[in-house]
Amino acid sequence: MTKYPRLAFLALISGLVIHYSAIAAEAREITWDDLVPAAAQFDDAFTKLDEDTLYELSLVAQIRDRLEAGKKVDEETMANYEKRVKELEEDEVDIDGLIAMRDEVAKERVAKTFLANEDLDGKPVRIPGYLLPLEFDGDKVTEFFLVPYVGACIHTPPPPPNQIVHVKTDEAYTTDGGLYTPVWVNGLMKTEQSKSSLNFVDGASDIPSSYALEATSVQPYE
Repeated sequence: MTKYPRLAFLALISGLVIHYSAIAAEAREITWDDLVPAAAQFDDAFTKLDEDTLYELSLVAQIRDRLEAGKKVDEETMANYEKRVKELEEDEVDIDGLIAMRDEVAKERVAKTFLANEDLDGKPVRIPGYLLPLEFDGDKVTEFFLVPYVGACIHTPPPPPNQIVHVKTDEAYTTDGGLYTPVWVNGLMKTEQSKSSLNFVDGASDIPSSYALEATSVQPYE
């Protein structure tokens, strides 16, 4: 190796050391709430209703759907339906308006779950969570989902995409605690939409995530 290439190589290595040292030193400790941007909030009329009202409204909507579809409804069910409608109207619940907007609100809710906090893009962070392996060899993991609660995606529906971080690490992490390992992850966060296949006992499913993280370290949660 000649003098100048050697100097260039040393400069490159030094730059990488400084870069990753800076990430470790300046990493901001964040929570899962930090991953949800302000833009994900919207005026959802259904969140203003209490659980009992939501339940009664859902039953009224089910009966209306059956009636509109031309299906038969027995007398007892119709009597209960009319009673619920009367009680909701007495509570000044806008039955027609809420039922009319339910599909639109449902679509808006889903769209908002994909929004990421752009303030975190390209920033060094430190975040705790539970590890779900994507690429592994035995108990050594190099790629995984980081999720906010134990059992996410396995025994429960997946969290929203902006509550899933797709993590890759050059240095394999040994999962001594098995699948549901709580960890701290340090690294560079990116707001990046992606889908990854997560394997289950009975097959696989493509899980969307709104964040990617290049991990500089993965450590047991303590």
